[in-house]
Parts: sequence; structure tokens; C-alpha cells
Amino acid sequence: MMSWYRDGGMEGYSILYMALVWVTLIAAGLFIVRWLTQREKGTQNVETPRQILDRRYANGEIDQTEYAMSRRLIEGHGVETEKSK
Repeated sequence: MMSWYRDGGMEGYSILYMALVWVTLIAAGLFIVRWLTQREKGTQNVETPRQILDRRYANGEIDQTEYAMSRRLIEGHGVETEKSK
């Protein structure tokens, strides 16, 4: 079994080994913290209702009439129908 102490002092390679262990632990901790904070930032990048509407119109999921009505609703103008005129 390897002895950590010899005559009351640490051997040269033992000091280097312990330094390597601490550097590895600190680096792993920093990596985990950075990974967690980057992951949280990614969830905050959510599309606005207008961006979703524009994307759906550009992809052809909705037609021009539905786009115009939805855009007016999003902007808070309401939708005028034949019954409300």
C-alpha cells in the first residue's frame, strides 16, 4: 500500500497527485455549473405569439385571412366580423 507520509512529510509525487485531484474536482464543478446555467438560458428563448404566427404563415399552415384575423387579435385590435358591422 502506498504511504502518503514518509518521515512526517509528504512525498513529491503525492503532492502533485493531490493537486491534480483538486484541480480535476474544481474543473468538474465549474463545468457542471456552466452546463446548468447554459441549459436554463436555452429555455428562456421562447417564441412570441407574433413570431409563431409569422412562422405558421410562412410555412403555409394558415392562409392570409386567418393570418390577418390572428394578427389583429394579437395586437389587441379585435376582429371585425359581418355580424358586428
